[in-house]
Amino acid sequence: QVQLVESGGGLVQPGGSLRLSCAASGSILSINDMGWYRQAPGKQRELVAVITSGGSTNYADSVKGRFTISRENAKNTVYLQMNSLKPEDAAVYYCKANIRSWYPGTLDYWGQGTQVTVSS
Repeated sequence: QVQLVESGGGLVQPGGSLRLSCAASGSILSINDMGWYRQAPGKQRELVAVITSGGSTNYADSVKGRFTISRENAKNTVYLQMNSLKPEDAAVYYCKANIRSWYPGTLDYWGQGTQVTVSS
């Protein structure tokens, strides 16, 4: 079975920084796109950033210039460096990865979510 485990959330003051990590484990053959999404109370889950297996990235307009997504393929891990955090960045952050395994093939997997709170 494939699973994604996130870490790095917490409480930070406005203007502060956090780094999220998401590690994939299990019977993995390859990982395609990896991304971060977030969901604030009463809102729909939204894309924050995505990175392809080749390292191309895409960001939501609201985080461009403040967040950086990266990945370490040897560790099956994706990171999200979040700087200059704003109260509106507060949400549960989820990682998602498109993973090919022996069984059941290629699927999207989600992490369990990690809470990010931005407050003074």
